[in-house]
Amino acid sequence: MGRAFEFRKARKMKRWSAMSKAFTRIGKDIVMAVKEGGPDPDSNSKLRAVIQNAKSVNMPKDNVERAIKRASDKNLGDYKEVLFEGYAPHGIAILVETATDNNTRTVANIRSYFNKCNGSLGTSGSVEFMFDHTCNFRIPAEGIDAEELELEFIDFGAEEVFVDEDGILIYAPFESFGAIQKELETREIEILSSGFERIPQVTKELNEEQAADVEKLLEKIEEDDDVQNVYHTMKE
Repeated sequence: MGRAFEFRKARKMKRWSAMSKAFTRIGKDIVMAVKEGGPDPDSNSKLRAVIQNAKSVNMPKDNVERAIKRASDKNLGDYKEVLFEGYAPHGIAILVETATDNNTRTVANIRSYFNKCNGSLGTSGSVEFMFDHTCNFRIPAEGIDAEELELEFIDFGAEEVFVDEDGILIYAPFESFGAIQKELETREIEILSSGFERIPQVTKELNEEQAADVEKLLEKIEEDDDVQNVYHTMKE
C-alpha cells in the first residue's frame, strides 16, 4: 500500500476530536461554501461535499439547514482560510489549517502555542513543501471492484485506491477534486464523505519522551476553535 493508506491508518488510530468540534468545523465549512457559491447544493458542488461530510459525522439535518440559512445572511462575517507553518521541538514540521473571522486573534494564539511549547512559528512556505496536498473520497465498497475503479479513475487524477472498514477510499492530488467528484456523481456512485489532507513526504521517528513534547504542542493547537486541521511529520 502507498503513503495515503499508511497515513489514513495512523490518523484513524489517533484520538478524534469531540463531535462538537467536528460540528464546529463543518459549520465553518458551510459558511465558506455558501459565501463562495450560494446556498443551493444542486448548483454548489463545494456545499454538496460539505453536506455529505455533515451526514458522515451524524450532524443533524436541522443543524445543517440552520447553518446554510445563517451563512446566507449578508451581515454575517466571512471566515478566511489561513495556513500556519512552523516547527515543534525535535525538528518536527507542523502545518495548521485555520478558518478565522479574526486573523489578529488567530495569529496571536497560534504563535503563543508554539512559543509555550518550545516550538517556532515559521514564515509562509517554510514547511508546506514537505507535505503533499491531497483530496480524498469515501464511497461504499458494496458492488464495486476497487482495482477496476482505480484503473478507471486514473484518468481523473486518482493515485491511490484502497478498501478499509469505512468503504473504498480514493486519493488524488488536491487539483483533481472537481474532476473526481463530477465523475462519481455522473456514475451515480454515492459519496459518503470527501475532503482534503496534507500527507507528509517523510516522517521522523521520536522516542517516547520526545513524542510527548510534540504531542503537548499538538494538543494545544487542536483545542483552538479557529483550527480546522493539524498535520505534522512525526511518525505515528
